[in-house]
Amino acid sequence: MSMLSPGRNLVLIGLMGAGKTTVGRLLAQRLERPFVDTDDVVERHSGRTIAQLFAEGERVFRDQEAAAVRHVSALRGQVIAVGGGAVGDPMSVTNLRSTGDMVVLDAMASVLAGRVRDPEGRPMLAGADDLTSRLAELQQARREDYRRAALFTVDTSGRTPDEVADEILEWARTRPGLLARGEAPG
Repeated sequence: MSMLSPGRNLVLIGLMGAGKTTVGRLLAQRLERPFVDTDDVVERHSGRTIAQLFAEGERVFRDQEAAAVRHVSALRGQVIAVGGGAVGDPMSVTNLRSTGDMVVLDAMASVLAGRVRDPEGRPMLAGADDLTSRLAELQQARREDYRRAALFTVDTSGRTPDEVADEILEWARTRPGLLARGEAPG
C-alpha cells in the first residue's frame, strides 16, 4: 500500500448495486490511493458477516457500521465505499465529512436489481418478493439522507464503471483539497 495522499477522502455512498465497490476500486487505482469498504471493515473487526450481525438485530449491525465509519474517517487520502444505510446516522455523516467529500452513486431500481448478486445474503433484501420494488422502497426511504450528505450525484444506469469514474474525477478536480497536487491523471 502506498503512502496516504494528503487529499481528502473520496467517499462513495448509495444503494447496493449502484457500483460503489467497483467504481471505488477503479478510482483508488487511478489515484493510487487505498480503497476501503466499510462493510469489509465491519466484518473484519467483528469476525462476523453482515448477515450474521443483522440476525442479532439491525441495531447491532448499525453500531458496528458506525464504529467502522469512525475508524476509516480518522485517515485522509482514501477512496471509501460506505454501506447503503450508513448515512442515516448523522454522526457517521459528520465523521465522513470531517475528512472527505461524498458522492452518491444512483441508478434506476431495475438496474440495481439486475446488478445485485445474492439478494438472500443481503439482509435488507432477504425475502423480498420483488427485488426491484424493494430497492425502489429503499431508494425512496434513503433519498433525502443521500441528498443531504453528498455534494455530487452520478447516475450509473447504463454506464460503465470507467465512465462513472471519469465523471467523478472530473468533478473531484473542482473540489479544493479533495485531490492532492499531481493526482487525477488524464
